[in-house]
Amino acid sequence: MAVCYRHPSRETGVSCSSCGRPICPDCMTPTPVGMRCPECSRDRTKVKTIRTRPSAPVVTYALIAINVAVFVAETAAGAPLGGGGHGVIFDKGYLFGPAIADQHQYWRIVSSGFLHDGLLHIAFNMLFLYIMGSILEPAIGRLNFALVYFVSLLSAAFGALLFQPGSPTVGASGACFGVLGALIVVAYFRHIPIWQSGLGITLLINIIFSLSVSGISIGGHLGGLVGGMITGWLIVQLDERRRLTGLALVTCALVGAASVAAAIAVAGAHGLAPNGVGFQ
Repeated sequence: MAVCYRHPSRETGVSCSSCGRPICPDCMTPTPVGMRCPECSRDRTKVKTIRTRPSAPVVTYALIAINVAVFVAETAAGAPLGGGGHGVIFDKGYLFGPAIADQHQYWRIVSSGFLHDGLLHIAFNMLFLYIMGSILEPAIGRLNFALVYFVSLLSAAFGALLFQPGSPTVGASGACFGVLGALIVVAYFRHIPIWQSGLGITLLINIIFSLSVSGISIGGHLGGLVGGMITGWLIVQLDERRRLTGLALVTCALVGAASVAAAIAVAGAHGLAPNGVGFQ
């Protein structure tokens, strides 16, 4: 059990509603938004709570709409609904190391995260994004959620290229894995049981699925997961606990930039492309 940050000899199950530090009964100050520690009770800065966040996951809906619109466009341009790749938009946008390293087509690092190989592929990813996004976005805010998603997308591209730079890869599930990773980190620091909440088993099932089904980009999934967890940790530590919103934005952006630089660096490690397309 956690101990009071001011009285290390006292165990407690209560945390400050503002900064998250464990506090014992002698250190608790009741407020309309929960118990607060002595420092935060003297701080008149508005506390960020679930109730002060926008409830509708607007960014989640927007991301789903963008993915669906891109899928309609790629299908209209020749990509089959049943999967199998190809088509003008599909061929110009999938993640492929040689095209990035030799032809400097850097846009593929981003565009590949919005392409999908067939109706079933996008349906599964958008359902996952809707479920996870509807939980995480209201909890951390729209801007922070957008940061988590796009940093995870970039880190997923790096992971996919690191594992298989010569294999064409598409899909949003790397970014979706990042949303799940950030959600697990946020839940942990808010003292929400990972296994009782179902987040732990969700992650375990998805990892087993990624390892057992052929054609799935394991590197993309793991890269997105790590990127999301790092971004979630930065948001909790810098924005929520220390109220350093600007620094949180900058550091998250640096993680994204580092992912892009790393993706470009490993894209040149050409390998033989297997038949078919790798799924994210």
